[in-house]
Amino acid sequence: MIEASQIREHMEVIGSDGGHVGRVDHVQGGDIELAKLDLGAGLKHHLIPLTWVETVREDKVCLNLTKDAAKAAWREKH
Repeated sequence: MIEASQIREHMEVIGSDGGHVGRVDHVQGGDIELAKLDLGAGLKHHLIPLTWVETVREDKVCLNLTKDAAKAAWREKH
């Protein structure tokens, strides 16, 4: 199980295929909020659940689904 404390601001979030999903803005409850000022995140805040995180290594948060699957299922923050 991944601890939220392992995830830090500005870490790159990548899919299981190595594709860029976004950058961490912060962890909020059970979600990672992606930084708005990142082209990978479509210049909007998006939320992804911590349950999608497979591993955290060095400066990367690695998801257990592909970049496209993550982007299809993330939630936009209003």
